[in-house]
Amino acid sequence: MTDQLNSSYDVVVVGGGAAGLNGALMLARARRSVAVLDAGAPRNAPADGVHGLLAREGMPPAELLARGRAEVRGYGGHVASATVTAATRDGAGFAVALADGRTVRARRLLVATGLVDELPDVPGLRDRWGRDVLHCPYCHGWEVRDRAIGILASGPMAVHQALLFRQLSDDVTFFAHTTAPPSDEDAERLAARGIRVVEGEVAGLEVADDRLVGVRLRDGTVVAREALAVSSRIVARAGFLAALGLRATEHPLGIGAFVSCDATGRTEVPGVWVAGNVTDLSAQVGGAAAAGAATGAQINADLVTEDTRLAVEARRSGAPAAAATVGASRG
Repeated sequence: MTDQLNSSYDVVVVGGGAAGLNGALMLARARRSVAVLDAGAPRNAPADGVHGLLAREGMPPAELLARGRAEVRGYGGHVASATVTAATRDGAGFAVALADGRTVRARRLLVATGLVDELPDVPGLRDRWGRDVLHCPYCHGWEVRDRAIGILASGPMAVHQALLFRQLSDDVTFFAHTTAPPSDEDAERLAARGIRVVEGEVAGLEVADDRLVGVRLRDGTVVAREALAVSSRIVARAGFLAALGLRATEHPLGIGAFVSCDATGRTEVPGVWVAGNVTDLSAQVGGAAAAGAATGAQINADLVTEDTRLAVEARRSGAPAAAATVGASRG
């Protein structure tokens, strides 16, 4: 189900995940006209359930989003299936161009487009992503506890990831893959925790009956594994903001790229705010939702300040009282 869009809103939210929907919920409850534009490609779609979210533990991601969309609509907000191709400055606000040729205008933008996982170039990883090829011990660790877990080294956090997964299983193997062997200090830490290090490039996965059963090295050796953790490179979905001069910047730990903002979600471009994984690469669903709610409240406060300024200007100029309600209508 998708709502028919108006031509303009107080706030357009780009991204219909936990951050975007919770931001829209706060704005709609504040009687702001708000539209959520959702491209329909949530990062956690392959997962069976959402974990670490109080009172919603294990809920399928699609069900969580469906409930969120219904709640936003219940307060008059619009939620539409739409892909944003560009956002540009339009007077004091913004013009948001959609892939189908439409344009929606907004006084403020809340960008909650999340991120994409760039996986190592190993055949089979993408097909099993979110199932038995994993990344986060807090999102998926309990589900693979006590199993034979592999860690595919592919980034600067690989040793840290191995130590986290060691909390969940006594049988953890670290595959150095194409990275340099662990430093002496890291090798000692891995050895102290009983984590075996396997050198050599990983060539693919062994799968039987739709289950991961092993990791195959370039020399043909197969190491039996039931789950494989991968440190993906995580990159914010922010290309459509380029015309506004807003781009993702490299994370200081080298794990990906994010859109920077202040503590309230405000970016360097006036009127553009961000929340969730687009700015916090490590946020889980609960954290992303909380950030969306907080940023939604900040945007409303910013609009209240502007509405009040306009009302004062109108009063001083003797303009009709209706001029003081700029932006107050609900779409």
